[in-house]
Amino acid sequence: MKILMFDTEYFWYDTFSKTLDHVEDTEKEEKIADNAVVFIHVEVEDEERKNKVVKSAVKSLKWYLNKVNKEKIVLHSFAHLSSSTSSPEFAAEVISEIKEKLENKGIEVHTTPFGYFSEFSIHVRGESLAKVFKEI
Repeated sequence: MKILMFDTEYFWYDTFSKTLDHVEDTEKEEKIADNAVVFIHVEVEDEERKNKVVKSAVKSLKWYLNKVNKEKIVLHSFAHLSSSTSSPEFAAEVISEIKEKLENKGIEVHTTPFGYFSEFSIHVRGESLAKVFKEI
C-alpha cells in the first residue's frame, strides 16, 4: 500500500465519471475544510497481508492526524501511486475497514465515492509535514 497524506485548508471534489459498472450510481459534490486528505493506493501484494496493512495504515494515519493537529480526514482511492494494483473489490474493502477503525477511534472520516473519477481541488499547506508519502 502506498499513501500520500496532505494537510489541507480544504478539499473539494465532484464526481466526474463512473469507472466501475458494479458500483451504485451517485453524483456527489463536497467541500471539507481544515482536514487531512489521504490518497490511498492498494497493491496486489496487500491481498496476502490485509490485516497487517489495515492496522499499519490506521496507525500511520492516526500519527499523521496528531502531527498536523487535525480531527477530520478524507480517504480517496487513488490507483496511480504504483504499477501494482489490487482488485477494485479488495481496495474498496480495505478502505472501508480503515474508515471503520478510524471512526471507532473518534475520528471524523469522509470518503470520496469509490469507482469514480472525480474532479477535485485541494489547498495544501506549505509546511514540510503538509505532504507525506508512506509505503506500508
